[in-house]
This record gives sequence, C-alpha cells and structure tokens, in this order.
Amino acid sequence: GAVTIGVTFIFAMVIACILNMTTVASLSELNALMPNTTGGLAQYTLACMGPFPTIISMVGGYILCNVLSCGVEASIFSYAMSDTFSFLHIPSLGYVLIVTTLLMIANLFGVDIFAKLQDVVAFLLVGSMLLMGIIGAIGIGFGKKVDQPYTMATDFNSIVSMTAVAFWLFIGAEYVIPVSKSVKNAKRNVPLGMMIGLGLICIVQSILVFGFHNYVPWAELADSPAPHLLYGMNLLGTFGKIWMTLVAAFAVISTQNSTVNALASICQGMAKMNMMPQVFAKTNRRGVPYVGVVFVSVMIFVFSALSNNSSDAISFLILVGSVFWMISYILAHMDVLILRKRFPKAPRSFKVPLGPVIPVIGILGTIYMILNISTDTAERNAIWLVTGGTFLLLGIYAFFWIKYKMKMPVFKSI
Repeated sequence: GAVTIGVTFIFAMVIACILNMTTVASLSELNALMPNTTGGLAQYTLACMGPFPTIISMVGGYILCNVLSCGVEASIFSYAMSDTFSFLHIPSLGYVLIVTTLLMIANLFGVDIFAKLQDVVAFLLVGSMLLMGIIGAIGIGFGKKVDQPYTMATDFNSIVSMTAVAFWLFIGAEYVIPVSKSVKNAKRNVPLGMMIGLGLICIVQSILVFGFHNYVPWAELADSPAPHLLYGMNLLGTFGKIWMTLVAAFAVISTQNSTVNALASICQGMAKMNMMPQVFAKTNRRGVPYVGVVFVSVMIFVFSALSNNSSDAISFLILVGSVFWMISYILAHMDVLILRKRFPKAPRSFKVPLGPVIPVIGILGTIYMILNISTDTAERNAIWLVTGGTFLLLGIYAFFWIKYKMKMPVFKSI
C-alpha cells in the first residue's frame, strides 16, 4: 500500500479501520443477542437467512479464507526464517511445519494454554512493531536514510482505491467471539477489546509507514516478499533483521494460534447444527474439538506450501482472501438489520447506535472495496473469477448438503 501511493496510504488505513469498526459494532450486537454461540457468524446468519447462505459464507467466506490467509502469513514467516538463518540449511517449509505442529499440540490442550500463549505473543508483537516504527519514523536508526518523496498520489480516488489493501491489516478482530463465553465481563470487554485492538493496529502501522519512507526505497519495498525484513535490515543492520524475523515469528504464532482455536470452535458449532460433518463436533477430554484443530492446522500448511517464497502469489492470495472475508462481513451487517426488523424488542446489552446508518455504511463501504480490490484490471478480474468460481462450487455443495443431509428448505431461517 505504501509503495503505491506513499505515506498517504495512512488515510486508506484509517478508512479501512473505520469500516472494520462498523463490522465489529455489528458483531458485538449479534453477540449480545446470541451470547452462547460457538459457530459465530454461522449461527447469526442461520437465524436470519437460513442454511444456504450460511454454508456458502462460512465454509467459503470464512473458514476457507482464514486458512488461506494464515497460510500466506506462514509463508512470509518461513521466507524470513530461511533467509536470516540460512546457515542452518532448513528448508523454508520446515519452519512452517515446526510452528504448525507445536501450535496444533498447544491448542489440543485447551483454551487456557491458547490464551496464555496469545497474551505473551501479542504484547511482544505489538511492542516490537511500535518500537521499530518509532525508531524509523524519528530517524534514529543505524542505517542510511533514504531521500525519496513522501507521496506518489494525494488525490481522493487513489487513496480510497487502496482501502481494499489496507483492509487486510484489520481483519480477524472477531476471533474473540467463539470464546467470548470464557471472557470476564464479556458484555463490555468483547466490543471494547475489538475496538481498542483495531485502533492500536492503525496507530502502529501508521508509524511504520513513516519508518518505511525514511529507510527503504519504495521500489525495493515493492519487490520484497518480506518487506518488514528489508526494513529491519536497513534500519538496524543484522540486529534489525533478526529482530524483524522474530516479529514475523510472533505474527505467525499469534495469527495461527487464534485461527486454529477460533475455526475449530466454529467448525464444532456448525457440526452441532448439522451443517458440517459430525466428526467436527467431537471433543477430547479437555473439551477441545480436536478434529477441527487438526484439520485447520493441516490446511494452513497446505496454503503455506502453495504461496511459498513468491511475492506475487502472496499478494494475489491475500486479495482473494480479503474478498471472501469482506462478503462474510457484509452478511454480518445484514444479519443485524434483519434481526432488528424481526425482533425489535429483544434485549440487547450492546446496540449499534444511529439505527441502520452504521450497518448500511459498512455494507456500502465493503462493496466498494470488493469492486476495487486491485488497481490492476487483469488481477482484479482474476480475483473475481477465483472467488466467483469458489462460491459457485460451494453453492452446489450447499444445495445438495441441505436438501439430502439436513433435509430442510435451503432458505428456512432457524
């Protein structure tokens, strides 16, 4: 994003952050209405629109894009590790296999281990990124500062067109919802935590953009499959490169840990609703849906292998995953509007203010991002083709699953 329009990308990030905050607000209201869900978005959409859009949006628009995005992040991590520690002669995918296996085992031990690991890694990750960003932004790094323009585009259309790229920085705040029943004072802490999280990420990434400008030529940043690694090297030499490699490790551990935990719970919830094979509902003696944990971990490794060491593949898969995710967010806004119409007097401990205004803004803004998912016409068409084809196949699968396995009307709300 920064190499395309310069530091004005920060404005695109702010817009994307606000749009994601509208989604978080809608999800918080849905969680207030149905606080004991394990299926997350699946249960909300099932209650509003029936099983057909639920299966399509959750299997394609959520589960698939989550494992895809996590696999892509893992491939960035593996590149960073193999480049920094090349003397170990470990193939890049070997690092992904090690981390994936360890996190799978950790999650099989239950939510307590997941939460402890997530706390430590999140603090180290955000703290490191903030510190590296500040060092670069105020120009006190060891490396040579770069003389280059702050901006390549300042017009409104260029900035808004980059919101789809910026969107990627803020996805996943809703991972907390499947485990919200285990959160203290969930009515307050779930929406507040998601909002604070998005705001913090926006601040940290904005500071990093100024650091990029000061220490990395835009052209080099664009061509790197691990731009944060390049930034660390230019900023603090070998020490900075190793530090940023650790940041990459923290990032993949944080994302993969939360993804495995949340998606396994969502698969369990969907299996309980007979929307996925019953095997996903099975739990081990610690109450963990172990089949989902193993399945999600394996799929993450597969997508990591597909995007291994290719910046073009990483970029394309990120944008494909974004479209899937955006569609699921649109459905969340629609769920809020439908349930307000259907159950206007139902008790809600949290309600999105300003009536339908915020959900409608969220829907329109997200549709705009889908229509402008890439500035390259050929890439944009390819993304639409992949996502459209995937949803078509999922639609065929969903129709036959509902008709012959669930034995119910495809649009009957439950």
